[in-house]
Amino acid sequence: MPSPALTTSKPSSSYESAGRRLQALIAAPSVQKVQAITVARLDHESPEDWQRLLDEIGETSGVRVETLEGGTVRIGWREYCDA
Repeated sequence: MPSPALTTSKPSSSYESAGRRLQALIAAPSVQKVQAITVARLDHESPEDWQRLLDEIGETSGVRVETLEGGTVRIGWREYCDA
């Protein structure tokens, strides 16, 4: 019989799920071509976790995070940042 620790997994935080979501969106070939993406927090993602994620992304050299109208955020890097 498997141990209880192996049968139950820790639920991921909204920070982790938002991070995975952004990572997948940013990795898309179409996004890599333009080197920028506009995203918004999903309802199930904690506002505090969302802001923490954006703050950490914004601390990355060569990355710019802009807050747009309606709660959307534009994340850009490389040439987009130089434009």
